[in-house]
Amino acid sequence: MGKLTVKQLEALGREDHGTKLREDGGLVGSVRHGASGVSVYFDWRYRINRKVKQVAVGTWPKQSLAAIRSERDKLKIEVNRGADPAERRKAERLKIKVDQLEETEKQWKRLDEIAFQKTKFTVQGLFELWSEVDLVRRADGGKEVQRMFKKDVLPLLGSLAVEDIKKGHITQVTDPLLARGVNRMAKVVFSLVRQMFRFAVDRDIVEADPTASIRKVKIGGKDVEGDRVLSKDEIRQLAKQVPKAHLMVTTETAIWIVLSTCCRIGELLSARWEHIDVERGTWWIPPEASKNGKAHTVNLSNFSKAQFARVKEINGMSTWCYPNRTNTGSVSKKAVTKQVGDRQRQGKPLISRRVKAKYSEALTLPGGQWTPHDLRRTGATLMVSIGVLPEVADRCLNHVEENKVKRIYQRHSYEAEMRIAWERLGKHLESLTGFLSSQTKIPSS
Repeated sequence: MGKLTVKQLEALGREDHGTKLREDGGLVGSVRHGASGVSVYFDWRYRINRKVKQVAVGTWPKQSLAAIRSERDKLKIEVNRGADPAERRKAERLKIKVDQLEETEKQWKRLDEIAFQKTKFTVQGLFELWSEVDLVRRADGGKEVQRMFKKDVLPLLGSLAVEDIKKGHITQVTDPLLARGVNRMAKVVFSLVRQMFRFAVDRDIVEADPTASIRKVKIGGKDVEGDRVLSKDEIRQLAKQVPKAHLMVTTETAIWIVLSTCCRIGELLSARWEHIDVERGTWWIPPEASKNGKAHTVNLSNFSKAQFARVKEINGMSTWCYPNRTNTGSVSKKAVTKQVGDRQRQGKPLISRRVKAKYSEALTLPGGQWTPHDLRRTGATLMVSIGVLPEVADRCLNHVEENKVKRIYQRHSYEAEMRIAWERLGKHLESLTGFLSSQTKIPSS
């Protein structure tokens, strides 16, 4: 019989359909001719326990002759050790079928559980379903909401049936938070509990939302719309205070980037270098990183580019502009907010091991407490104060047009106007802070 060659196989045609090819070592090929041409299906025939069996070892030309022979040789070793390849493969196929059946059974079991829970759904069960369906689509996958519920909601309500929850149970959750003095947190938790119960109502798990009769204003007092805007004098003062506040360099840059781009602090801290071209001056914020799910392109002024350049000198080897300590992801979105807050502790007790006492008022400003989010509002306000149209400043903030008619019919992108707005803001900040971005070397991407 000898050995088959590639030339022999390549010479096969339509007329060879059904032909058997044989090679020393028990290799048998069956020739098939179809729409895609000639294929040869190879089996290896072997003897085990006084029986002759065969097992597939490959198809030419999908596999090379060398690969087919290599598979045959591996199976020979298996047989020499007393094992039967045909039986092993049969067992593997059977296991796949069993696994598929088990997976189907799990799915049916899960559906049965959901159907059962509808009759006696616990708050824990509702929260898990809400997490699977809704929270998972949030920017952080719902991790922050899960943390809050596990700490403040589920220990109190988790084992109770959803249909048994009354407004008194809700206040059992919020009252301890109010007693701790964290009124803002109480309002956030209440809002999230309300979202979960409205989710349950939408899916007929319960007939009524137990939070519906509770006015949000009764939880922690009236909401006050954020209106803190740093004055020009405060920005000048901040430029002098920041270098002396014992902040990380990357935190310093975050303050100035938020102020000069009007971005959200979370968008900055989750940014990746692949989306930033420091040399050309563009930063693309993808939909999944944006609060409103809308992609946004920021044109970086020289002021902003200089700050990103400082970050790149430190974190340029990472995927993230602001990586966590293990470089496995971005830093926490609260990292900068905590550092800024720790340096405005006028009259408040220090948080252990976070900041030294001598720096606890290092970022205090005359207008009162401020946060990184206030810098975003301040940047937009500065834009308008130097002549940028409010509508353009709003686009720089990546706000969605609230007027439906305008959204549908007015499609002007304002790209040129936005670029000019950011450039003017950057120059204005150079003047206020005394920072000369032209003196900072901007590395190539």
